[in-house]
Amino acid sequence: MNYRQLGNSELKLSEISFGTWGIGGDWGKSNDEDALTAIDRAMELGVNFFDTADVYGSGRSEELLRKATKGREDEIYIASKFCRVGDIHDPKTYSEESVRSYCEDSLKRLGRERIDLYQIHCPPLEILKNTIVFEVLDKLQQEGKIRHYGVSVETVEEGLFCLTNPNVAALQVIFNLFRQKPLEELFPKAKEQGVGILARVPLASGLLTGKFTAQTHFAKEDHRHFNANGEQFNVGETFAGLEFQKGVELSNQLSWIAEGRESLAAAALRWILDQEAVTCAIPGFKNVRQVEQNLAALEEKPFSEQELMKLRNFYEASVKEYIRGPY
Repeated sequence: MNYRQLGNSELKLSEISFGTWGIGGDWGKSNDEDALTAIDRAMELGVNFFDTADVYGSGRSEELLRKATKGREDEIYIASKFCRVGDIHDPKTYSEESVRSYCEDSLKRLGRERIDLYQIHCPPLEILKNTIVFEVLDKLQQEGKIRHYGVSVETVEEGLFCLTNPNVAALQVIFNLFRQKPLEELFPKAKEQGVGILARVPLASGLLTGKFTAQTHFAKEDHRHFNANGEQFNVGETFAGLEFQKGVELSNQLSWIAEGRESLAAAALRWILDQEAVTCAIPGFKNVRQVEQNLAALEEKPFSEQELMKLRNFYEASVKEYIRGPY
């Protein structure tokens, strides 16, 4: 395992880490025992960072992480997120009383005295500009409730605004072969300012595994069914904003990147790791097999300059115009 510094912080995170939305809910059925075994396997293979949120399974993923990391709180880092338990458009959701309550609830579920990275969970830009939420996070940091804080953003504009706050340690961004826009301005500025980048939705909700066909169907409790067109939240969180059929077509056009590599998924994760501004990619998982498949990216050969240019041109010519939703 390789480890990368989270911006200017003291944290060194495994460059492939894991998100826990899948084991919490909204990705079809999941099994807690499978999830716990998978977390154990990930830690055994050197993973030292997990990303979660209070709304993942209404706290279920935080509770699973408590069980899996008990006694290892000093060596396994956890990021959590807040605000979506409430109304994300209501300034009261970001008041000191509310944020303190969200934080205390997460600490209780995690069984920890401090959250290593506490993130605002995709708030509207207007909220970031017009609330005191950053001052509240500064206070919680001073009290030792959180070690560092950051923001999970939906758009480059939101990310750039967050960079104007000197205490933001990390940005969590939708970033994958279908979503290359952050490379243009956001990533260079984040790197310059010493802000870490967590790349979420790195496999475009599974499109970049190559396992889907135009006939694939998803369970009704899976966000790939109920949010396929942005019905419940930002469409970018599902298939990177692509219409599913188009996404399958485009992923097939990328099959060449798996040549000489373990799989399309491993190659897609390797491409993310080849971007120097990225601290880590945080794919999801439900079982040991998925953990091991994602970690295979660590052994993949880096992309050549010629390959990188081909992939950039592919995004510009064949993908960009089909991305839906603000990004």
